[in-house]
Parts: sequence; structure tokens; C-alpha cells
Amino acid sequence: MSKNVADFFACDVFNDEVMKARLPKAVYKALTKTRKLGVPLDPTYADVVANALKDWAIEHGATHYTHWFQPMTGSTAEKHDSFITPTDNGMVIMNFSGKELVKGEPDASSFPSGGLRATSSARGYTAWDPTSFCFVKEGSLYIPTAFVSYTGETLDKKTPLLRSMDVLSQQAIRVLRLFGNTTATKVTSTVGPEQEYFLIDKDMYDKREDLIMTGRTLFGAMPPKGQELDDQYFANLKPRIRDYMADLDERLWKLGVFATTKHNEVAPAQHEMAPVFSTTNISTDQNELAMEVMKKLAVKHGLVCLLHEKPFEGVNGSGKHNNWSIATNDGQNLLNPGSTPMENLQFLTFLCAVIKGVDEYADLLRISAASAANDHRLGANEAPPAIISIFMGEELQGVLDALVSGGTYVSESKTFKIGVDALPDFPKDSTDRNRTSPFAFTGNRFEFRMVGSSENIACPNHMLNTIVASELCDIADQMERVPAEQFREELKKLLADIVTEHKRVIFNGDGYSDAWVEEAAKRGLPNYKTTADCVPHYADEKNVKLFEKFGIFTKAEIEARVEILLECYAKTINIESLTMIDMAKKKYIPACLSYSKELADAIAVKKSIDVCACVETEMVKKITDLTKQAYDATAKLEEVTAVAAAKTCMKEMANAYRDTVLPLMEELRNAVDALEVLLPSTIWPVPAYSEMIFNV
Repeated sequence: MSKNVADFFACDVFNDEVMKARLPKAVYKALTKTRKLGVPLDPTYADVVANALKDWAIEHGATHYTHWFQPMTGSTAEKHDSFITPTDNGMVIMNFSGKELVKGEPDASSFPSGGLRATSSARGYTAWDPTSFCFVKEGSLYIPTAFVSYTGETLDKKTPLLRSMDVLSQQAIRVLRLFGNTTATKVTSTVGPEQEYFLIDKDMYDKREDLIMTGRTLFGAMPPKGQELDDQYFANLKPRIRDYMADLDERLWKLGVFATTKHNEVAPAQHEMAPVFSTTNISTDQNELAMEVMKKLAVKHGLVCLLHEKPFEGVNGSGKHNNWSIATNDGQNLLNPGSTPMENLQFLTFLCAVIKGVDEYADLLRISAASAANDHRLGANEAPPAIISIFMGEELQGVLDALVSGGTYVSESKTFKIGVDALPDFPKDSTDRNRTSPFAFTGNRFEFRMVGSSENIACPNHMLNTIVASELCDIADQMERVPAEQFREELKKLLADIVTEHKRVIFNGDGYSDAWVEEAAKRGLPNYKTTADCVPHYADEKNVKLFEKFGIFTKAEIEARVEILLECYAKTINIESLTMIDMAKKKYIPACLSYSKELADAIAVKKSIDVCACVETEMVKKITDLTKQAYDATAKLEEVTAVAAAKTCMKEMANAYRDTVLPLMEELRNAVDALEVLLPSTIWPVPAYSEMIFNV
């Protein structure tokens, strides 16, 4: 039976349509101004909104409510309270106040704070974010909130994002006024995050301790076939995957998520879901919600959804391409070059602000995509390198070159001719796509491809918003002093200077090539290969000045984030190392010893009847040698892991895991993977890659 999605889309969301129907006119207008313009909501309206929310939520099966927030743990958090209030006759009524809507009080000491809060200082607050819609899920009303400490420090990922959106709007409006735009009153960053993921059979997942504990396979020999035939990408969906995706679409649509695209990705068992663009904070909330739904729905289909950036060695990992743009509330996409970008000075101004910002704050963009998991993916000939660069495309490169030289640029034909009479010609995009660039212009937006699949997109987007806001502020500061009659010529000079000074960050070639790594070094572009390399630069003086100037973070909040990121990096590798040690001791080495004994017994039998046992003898030698290597590597890994874990300085600890633990993890893996191809599959103690990624 066919379904009309419009009939049930956002049926579980307290959205604009529902608010308009259920709230008094004055309250609805005030809340709309808050959502669209950032105007503070009159506190007296909170009780009215809360009561309407409660009634609507109960009608949709909710008995509880929760302040849903995004602490710095990398996932969302929620504490559920019921609507019930006791009455004098021993019964209950369903009640929900404006105070309960606006403010919650989780335990701030139990979340990572980087030293901002002591264990004895437990109080923290969640504050309702009225710019993001509430929704009902699994019997609870979910209220999107920000999370701050009792003393006001930011403890979450949403608060800096909301602050950065305000700052970007303020500075962009200043620039728009220079161009005579008096109708736009707000500028908003928009995002469409492409979500990559793997699906594997749950029974096989349950037999892999490494997947359960870490989200990735710490061991695993490559099967005879991987992704080299490119036959997985956009291939026909298998029935089990198709059914899962259909359920996923329907559930996301009911929650108001604009899921539109689904397909197989490059690696076997890898897939993608992509939504329509939305306001950045809403898109961030919806992506966090989507990841949760993806994982829960997979279990219902007997599957497990893996969001780790590199769950399987030897095939592509998963990213989350962050398609970022800027739009006004009077209908303009400020990164749309139009039909004549050479004459579109407004577009060129915003473009140059991005170029300058990405060059000056490349370290912050790299940090925004930093994690122990993503380090395995970046630069692995499947994802952008750890070097930040911008792809412009042929036409925009020509425009920028002409801007610097003072010449003109004439666009080529905008029609794409296929050369088959029966097929229609169609409009040609202004730029090709570069899949190897970490930050590529793709027509009317930038695609930040470095972001990892499991990451919260709030961080990369608050970085982008703040960086670009800073550059727009500098441009406005300079151009607001220029007389109107000199504006265009002076602006062209300023933009030409920006391009000349920051053109080193523009690279239109193959970002996967070794030649680019060498070229980038000559240009002086930073190449932070690991999280431990880049994160300490978060607290560099220029970065602290940036965030303090625009009220995004204090210096203490930045230093806390350095501590949290390094601690997470170290703890992640520690868990992986301990898991490898456990698996080697309890699974792999015993299996190899058992099979060696079996072969040795076979050799003894053959010798007793004077039969050649040369094959068995050779096999025993190979397996024994590799088992000894695995045993020795396990012992050494135990030793260096304990030494790294004993470090008290977080930076030293992170460096120790990077320099001593990771190399030994690789050594142990190599030995065990070599053993896997020698032992019979009936003896190998865990499912092999060929079973996991080709058996869904």
C-alpha cells in the first residue's frame, strides 16, 4: 500500500503548525519571533507553552518529559520525569509547569568538565532551547536544551553553537548593510549532514568483543575481495537493507527529520543517509536524533548499525560530510555565485571571508574533526588528508585570479551537452566536485568532508560560524569607514589582497596524492596527523582571542576542552589496547596453540607409520612463530599501556598512547591477522571479515 508522507510527516513534533493551532495568538507570535529572530521570550508565556506541550504530548502517548542535551561525552543525555502530581485523595493529576519547561537540573559533576567543576560541585542547569522543536519519542516528551554549570560555564556542545549563530548573524548583517540590504534582519548558517554507516548481522557482532567494546574491529584479515571492483557503490539494495532503510525513513519522517537520500556506499556493508538542509542547530539536533534511531532500529532488524569512523581495516571508513552555507531571512543564499560571479561583489565578499578564515584558523577546523576514531580515517586514501585546504573549481578559480589581476573572467557555456539526440541538454554546475578535498565549494555551499561519522556536528559548525563571523567583522570594520562613492573599488582592492595573502590554502588537485603533502608543507600549511598533535593548539593565543572576542568561550572553557579531548583520546586507545590484550590472551593465542597441538599430533601419527609430514611440520613452524610474535607483542602492549595510563599530565598521556601504545597495537594485529589466514575457519574464534561485510 502506498504512503503519502505528507500525511504523517512530523506527526510526533510540536512544530510550527501545531503551535499555531494550540497556543494563544499572542503567545504563538512571541514564540515565533524567538525562533526566527532570536528575540527573548516573555517568561510569563512559559506556563502557557508548557501546558499546551503537556496536553499535546499526552495525546501522543507521553507520560514523561526529559530535557534532552548534548554534553561533551560525544552523545546526547536525558533524565526522564513523569507528568504526575499527587493529589490530596491519593490520586494524581498530569501537570507540567513553565518552570519545568524552562529549567532542569542534572548532575553537572558526572559529565566531563575538564576541571571546570569538581566532583563535590554537582549543580548544573539545562535551559530550554525554544529555537528547536520539541518531540515525542518512546513515551516521553523531548525538550531540546543547553547545558551549563551552576557558575555559568558551558558544559555542552549546543551552547557554543547557538552563540556562534548569533555572532555570525550580527556580523553578516553589518556586511549586508554595506551593500544596501535593509530587508534582511537575520542571517543563519544552514547544514545538511550526509551520514555514512555500516550494517552487519547482530549475531556476528555479538561474537566480536572488539566491536562491542570499541565499535571497530581491532583484528581482522582482509578477505579475497574488498571494494576494489567498486561494485558496492550505488548498487541495488539487498532486501534486508531495503527494509531497514524504509523503516528508518518512516521513523525519521515522523520525527520531522528531512531524510531524502539513501544508498549503498563504497565499502561492502556501508550505506548513507542524507537529509535536506536545515538551520544549523535544528540540523544538529536532528542528526543526533537520527544516529540514535539508526542504532535502535537496526537491532529490530537483527542488525547492528556501526557509526565508528573505521570499523573495518582495508575498506573505506565512514564520514559525515558537513554541507555548510549561509542564508538570510529575506531569501538569499549568500554563497550562491549567481550567473555572473565576477560581478557579484556580495558573493565574493562572503567567499573571501571563508577563504581567509579557513587559512588563518585551519587548526581549529582540524580540531573540530579530531578523535582517536577519525585519525584512522583521515588521509587513508578514502577521506581528506589531515591538511586543511579549499577546493574552488575552475570557474571560481578563474574569477579569483581575475580579481587579483584586475582583469575580467568570462564564464564558459552553462549547458551540458550529452551528445545523444533523445537525451535533453541540462544546466551545468559552476564547479566540478573534488572528493579528495576536505573543504570543497560545491555550487552554493562548502562541503566539510573531514567530519567523522560518529561526531556531533555542533563543534565543526560553531567553529565555522565563529571563524567566518570574525572575518566578516574585519571586513565590515574596514569598509564602514569608506565613502559610498569609493566603496566598490576599495572593496575590490581588499578582496584582492585577501586572495593574494591566503591563496596558499586553495588547492584544486588530488588531495590523496603524496605530491600534495609535499606541496602543502612548502606552502606552510599545517599537517596535524593525529588528535594528540592538533588538540593542544585549541588554546593557542590567537584562538583564545577569537573565542573570547565573540563570547563563545572563556580561556578556562577552552583549556577544559583541550583536557576533555585529550582525555577522551587517551581513554579510547586505552580501552582498545586492553580489549586487544584480552582477545589475544583468551581467544587467539589459545586457538593457535590448540591447532598447533592438533598438527603436532598428526605429525606424530604420520611419523609412527613412516608417512611424510612435511606440510604439517611447515604449518606448525609458521603458526608457532607467529603465535610467539603475538604472545610477545601482547606482553609488551600490556607493559606500555600501563605506563601510559600512569601519566598524570593529560598531554603526556595522549602522546604516550600515540607514540608507544598504537605502534604495538599494530604489531599485535599484524601477527594475529597473519595467523587468521593460516587457521581453519572452524577453529578461528571470531567471525571473519568475509562473513561480516558480505553476509547481510
